[in-house]
Parts: sequence; structure tokens; C-alpha cells
Amino acid sequence: MNHQLIASPYPHGHIVVSPGRNGGIRIGADRYTELQDADPNDPVPSWLADAARNGWRVDVAVLSIGDTVRVRPESEYGYARASYELNLGCNYDCEHCYLAEKTFAGMEWEGRERLLTIMAQAGVLWLQLTGGEPLIDPLFAQTHAFAYDLGMMIQISSNGSRLSRTKTLELLTERRPYRLTLSMYGATEESYDGLTRRKGSFKRFTRGVAAAHEAGLPMRLNLVITKRNEHEIPQMNAFADRYGIERFEYTNITPTIYGGGEVLPSQATEVLRTRAPYTGCNAGVTHFHCDPHGRASICKIGRESQVDLMAEGARGLKRLAEIGDRLTARHGGCAGCGLSKTCGTCPPMAELYRKAQAPLAQYCQHTER
Repeated sequence: MNHQLIASPYPHGHIVVSPGRNGGIRIGADRYTELQDADPNDPVPSWLADAARNGWRVDVAVLSIGDTVRVRPESEYGYARASYELNLGCNYDCEHCYLAEKTFAGMEWEGRERLLTIMAQAGVLWLQLTGGEPLIDPLFAQTHAFAYDLGMMIQISSNGSRLSRTKTLELLTERRPYRLTLSMYGATEESYDGLTRRKGSFKRFTRGVAAAHEAGLPMRLNLVITKRNEHEIPQMNAFADRYGIERFEYTNITPTIYGGGEVLPSQATEVLRTRAPYTGCNAGVTHFHCDPHGRASICKIGRESQVDLMAEGARGLKRLAEIGDRLTARHGGCAGCGLSKTCGTCPPMAELYRKAQAPLAQYCQHTER
């Protein structure tokens, strides 16, 4: 069903969203129940038609509920968001990459179908498909389509190298993600191809952005700043302006997910950003991360303890809150620090920096730089 609206439970209430579009409409339990109990042939209620027109300029007034609205069932778990690494393989070999060795290993279709169903049962509405590079995964199209048809709002994190391909554009225009988050590694072939260590990657990226823009797909750029390209920050921002794309400057290079420090020399120290004070998060409570093998963790960083969703199903997620409490407590070299309440590095990230034997200046804002 190629729905135009999704009505879903959401933490502390219910929400209506529209695939491929930003924003949401909070609704009360009575209106959610009205949509849930409606006959598929009933017309879309006037209150919903008006809200869709005003919020997204979507006209559903003359359509039936069954043709228009995907009503997600209630969930006992309360998760709103998740990220899913389809496969850690990548067609680039970026010198800053936090994945370290990028192994091509992921589940076959039967496992993925079950995993996405478990995520839907857990209440996941916003799903990030990531990798490695998700668009090179052999089952990307099926995974994206199935998650979309379950009533999930899809974000795709990609290097953009495959976006100009006709089949990719057809898939993403038929089942629109709410955002394509594309990493940009420089403003010239020299810096871009040098960072990815793949000749032609800059040309593939620029072709992909142009094609996605022409197709009207929503994009955001993550400008990855390293020693190799820091002199090109103005040009990278100008590129985003040319297409009217929102951007974020990603300046802090992190260790690998295994605590390896081999990527840290790519850090451009002049742009190292002081993070906002860490005051806790809902990792493992309202959102979680899943690796290519169906193992859930509180987030992409805190992978120390995982839940095997393929063995335990959605009920296994109930252990994540306790795991999160343990992993997000200050420990190791940070335990007892009197300045911890103003520290901007979360405990799982600080632990990776310690494993990597990183300079304190890269993750502790209370040292002299």
C-alpha cells in the first residue's frame, strides 16, 4: 500500500506523519481510535483532511481511509526510533571511518523480514537505514520497501555514490524517504577522492546530489571535516547553498566502534568542536540501534552489551533500559570527576576514546588544547 499518511502510537500519545515529508500532527487517543476502527471504505475524516492540507499540502479529502492511511497498531514497548546497519561493507575506504574494517556481512531476506517486523512490533516509526554504504547492499531495495510498507518513516544515510542510478531513483521516488543524509568529504576531486581513497568518488557524489535534487528528494549534507579538506569548508557550504540543502559540519572524528585509534590522525584540530554538556539521553529507552546480524544495542556507540533480537524477539528490548543505565554512568578515567556535569562527551564515547588512547584534548573539554 502506497499510503500518504501514517497514524501511529508515539511516546506519550499518537501522531500522524506523511512519508517523505517533515513534521507531524499530534492527535488524541479518540481520533487514533477513530482511524483504527474505521471501515477501509470510509472517507478520510474532515479533521484529518484539513490537517494534511494545511500541514503538507496533501489533498486526501476525496479518498478513502484504506487507500490513504496506514494505521500502526499499539505497542507495549514504546520505541519511536531505531537505526539499522544493513551491512558494514562499503565501496569507499575513508581514512576517518569509525567502522574500521568494513566487512560485507548481513542477514539474508528471511532474517531481515523478521527483524523489521520485530522493529514494527516495538513501535519504531522513524527508521534510519545505514551501513557501511546501504545503497550497495544487495537487499537494500527489498529492505527499504518492506520497512516503508510497514508504515515506517525512512532516513537513509549514504555517501551518495549510487543516487544517480535510475533504479535507485525510481525506488526512492515511489517510496519516498523523509530524508537522505549524505556525507560530503570535500569540494574538489583532490580532497574528496583522497579521503575516500577511491578515484572518481567526487564525480559520483556530485552526480548523485544533482539527480536527487532533480527528483525532488529531501536531502541533508553532513560535511565531514578533516585535515585533508578543512581548507574547503567555505566551498562545501557553497555547494549546499547551490542546491538549497540543509547541512551540518561534522568536525569531531571518533575512534572506531572497536576502540581503535587509527582514524584519529585525520582530526583537524582547529575545527574541533566543544560539545554541549551531556545530561543523559534516552538511548535504549525510546530508541535503539541494530547491527547487520540483528543484535540490538542502546546506540551505535554503546555496543558493549547487545540483545539478540532474532533469538529473543521484541521482548528482549526490555533489557536495553538497564543496559543503558549501566553504560551511560561515568566510569573509568571519568569516575569521580568534579566537572562531569559540564562534560560534553557521553560515557560510551569517552570509553572508546580511552580504549584508543586518544589525546585528552580530543574528548575531554576540561583540558588545555
